[in-house]
Amino acid sequence: MPEYSYEALDRGGKQVKGTISAPNEDVIVEKLHNMGYYPLKVVPHKVSASEFDLLSLPIIKTWAHRIKTKHVMTFTRQLATLIDAGLPILRSLNILTEQVESVIFKEKIQAMAKEIEQGSTLSDAMSKHPKVFDKLYVNMVRAGEIGGVLEAVLNKIAEFLEKRQALKGKVKSAMMYPVVVSFVAIGIVTFILWKIIPKFVDIFDQLGADLPGPTLILVRASEIVREKTIYVVIGAVLLVVLVKQINKNPQGKYFFDRMKLKIPLLGELLRKIAIVRFAGTLATLITSGVPILQALDIVRDTSGNEVISRAMAKVYESIKDGDTIHEPLAECEVFPPLVVHMVAVGEETGAIDQMLQKVAEAYEREVDDTVNALTSIIEPLMIVFLGIIIGAIVIALYLPLFNIPKIIGNQ
Repeated sequence: MPEYSYEALDRGGKQVKGTISAPNEDVIVEKLHNMGYYPLKVVPHKVSASEFDLLSLPIIKTWAHRIKTKHVMTFTRQLATLIDAGLPILRSLNILTEQVESVIFKEKIQAMAKEIEQGSTLSDAMSKHPKVFDKLYVNMVRAGEIGGVLEAVLNKIAEFLEKRQALKGKVKSAMMYPVVVSFVAIGIVTFILWKIIPKFVDIFDQLGADLPGPTLILVRASEIVREKTIYVVIGAVLLVVLVKQINKNPQGKYFFDRMKLKIPLLGELLRKIAIVRFAGTLATLITSGVPILQALDIVRDTSGNEVISRAMAKVYESIKDGDTIHEPLAECEVFPPLVVHMVAVGEETGAIDQMLQKVAEAYEREVDDTVNALTSIIEPLMIVFLGIIIGAIVIALYLPLFNIPKIIGNQ
């Protein structure tokens, strides 16, 4: 609603100023009369530089109040508690509206409350906000509504989100050190190419020395960085954009995801994480009462890995044709024989959800061990990597200086 600035006289003839929100100027004048004021001037309010609120900008507001996973986890736990206490869903949402930290999340919950007030179900209301409540979340809530165990399902969702967030945190902690060292290496090399190499080039020119191959490569790299900086930056940006565009294509994503799984050390970690996500997600969905075909469809869409997605598509078709789950899994390069056999046993005993949960728990422990091992291995490897880069640059710079006695002898 627009704001208007006004100037008016009160009953004592004293001039007053202020701002009021209203649909139009006529409403402002009526409000002023009701307040006992005599309007002198009513104009649209203009925000001065001192009054401007940077956080009011949509992009800043979205960033500052973005919805984090911890917000969704807390909301889910609290909603389960309120429903378990016997409160209606609508009243529970209205209570939680006052509890959430994120302004954007508060608006989403208010929108959901309005949907439910108009007769919608909780799952349908959540499905209108896919960036907050993904397909997995919505379908689990729908299964809880159908089975009359919504509070139990919400607790399962919260537990699942906590485990997924913990797994993500472990991977981030393992990757933090190499990422930081890589940025430091790029910064050091850029500084050397920009500032140090030109000084050596002047020395080489004065000596008239013939430059060996490694030194020539270093000098050319320095010239490119200093003289063609804009092209280097544009090239890097275009490369990132190209990779992202290829990754949006299923074939391109499949290629990149397969390559990731083949990276030494890191590939094994990514494989185990993929197994944990597959087994944990499918077990949670089946336990919550989601039909197996629908559960496989959700796992396929939320796996985050195209290799797993294609494996789930084969499993889906196998189940649809009345066959087993473990046979298509055996054909996928991601799943080791142990996982395939455990799934097969689960199918034979009719306890597939319990067996999948055991697989997820076993590989969660393996992820922990792999992360710890990677952390201890990566640190010395990155130090050696950085040392090799700096050492190679230093050797390339000093190679021409070894020819100084020969140059002086020729003079």
